[in-house]
Amino acid sequence: MTQPVLGIIGGSGVYDIDGLTNTQWRKVDSPFGAPSDELLFGELDGQKLVFLPRHGRGHRVPPSELNFRANVDALKRAGVTEIVSVSAVGSLKEELPPGTFVIVDQFIDRTFARTKSFFESGLVAHVSMAHPVCGRLGDAIEAAAAEAGIVAVRGGTYLVMEGPQFSTQAESNLYRQWGCDVIGMTNMPEAKLAREAEMCYATVAMVTDYDCWHPDHDAVTVEQVVKVLLANADRARALVKAIVPRIGGRTTPCAKGCHTALEHAIITHPGTRDPALVAKLDAVAGRVLKAT
Repeated sequence: MTQPVLGIIGGSGVYDIDGLTNTQWRKVDSPFGAPSDELLFGELDGQKLVFLPRHGRGHRVPPSELNFRANVDALKRAGVTEIVSVSAVGSLKEELPPGTFVIVDQFIDRTFARTKSFFESGLVAHVSMAHPVCGRLGDAIEAAAAEAGIVAVRGGTYLVMEGPQFSTQAESNLYRQWGCDVIGMTNMPEAKLAREAEMCYATVAMVTDYDCWHPDHDAVTVEQVVKVLLANADRARALVKAIVPRIGGRTTPCAKGCHTALEHAIITHPGTRDPALVAKLDAVAGRVLKAT
């Protein structure tokens, strides 16, 4: 097992990481198309880190047009072993006000216009998504948030909608009845693809506003939301710095099974696998494909 490499996927407002040394923006090609942007390689206190702005620098790519497969594949090719996804969200609960960070542990995927798997006809695999985020990585984020003085709630369900429009009030109230905590547009199928790529994945959901269910929501201005977004981005960068010392030094695969998620997932017989798809999956699934 190689030394861990931390990947940060920055969402709305988080377009760079402070304090990186030996930095270089580098294009990483993927057989699944173009990632959202070049990847920023660097080191933070001696820890290797790779940063990807999810929407591209300047926020050019909307949620439904993100090439999630290329993004995750490129990070895997860059050597990333653990991903921390930083995402702006709306709150579905009164007790999660703007400025709160939620360390998500569950998702409900309501997206419908996205390719959700690396595996296709010719090479079939089914990974477990019962626990869609890495608990070990979540522990590190929780401890880092406490150290950095960031208000962070451990545990919560993230409803991922298609977008780019926001919810209707009826939808927002429905999701509240389902027990969801936050709502956003970007973490699915990202989390599913990270699991298929055998990478640890955890989400820091940064609340910018109450969704439209809130009776006072209409009184909130765009200016106020942007102010919270920028403040959240500053706290997110501080959080990353506090996470770094907690993920380094691991010399064995993740005890939660993230790095061996494909161990028994591929069911297509080796003799009937599509050679072209096998070649495309050299980074994502090379560990298990080379062994069979």
